[in-house]
Amino acid sequence: MSCKILVVEDEIFVATEIEYLVAELGHNPIGIAADKASAFNLAPFADIALVDLNLRDGPTGTEIGRTLAEKHGVTVLFMTANPSQLADGVPGTVGVISKPVGEDELRQVVSYAVAKRHSLAADVPPRLRVFQ
Repeated sequence: MSCKILVVEDEIFVATEIEYLVAELGHNPIGIAADKASAFNLAPFADIALVDLNLRDGPTGTEIGRTLAEKHGVTVLFMTANPSQLADGVPGTVGVISKPVGEDELRQVVSYAVAKRHSLAADVPPRLRVFQ
C-alpha cells in the first residue's frame, strides 16, 4: 500500500529528512513544497500531504491543507511547532502533531495517515491530535 506523499515544509533540511523517511517506509515522496504555489502545483500527484503552517510565503499552511483536502482529495496531516494556530482543526484534514517530531514518531504518523487514506483502522500515535 504505497502512497504518494507531498512534504509541505520550507526548512529544506527538515523537508529532506521527512522525504528520506517516507521513501524508507516504501512510499513515493513526490516533492517538497516551500510555499502555496508549489504545493498546489504538486497537489494533483499527492495521496497524502504532511503540511507545516508557516512557510516561505507566510502562514499559508492552513489554507494549503484545506485546499488539498477539499479540492484534491488529499489526506492532510499538519506538522507544526505552533499547533495552537489550528484551534479546533481544519475541515477535511486528519490532525496535527507538534514539532519537533522524532523519527519513530514520524513513522507512526505516516503509517496512521496511510491507514486513514485506505480507510483502515489504526491506533492514533500518542502526540497526534486528531480533528473531529
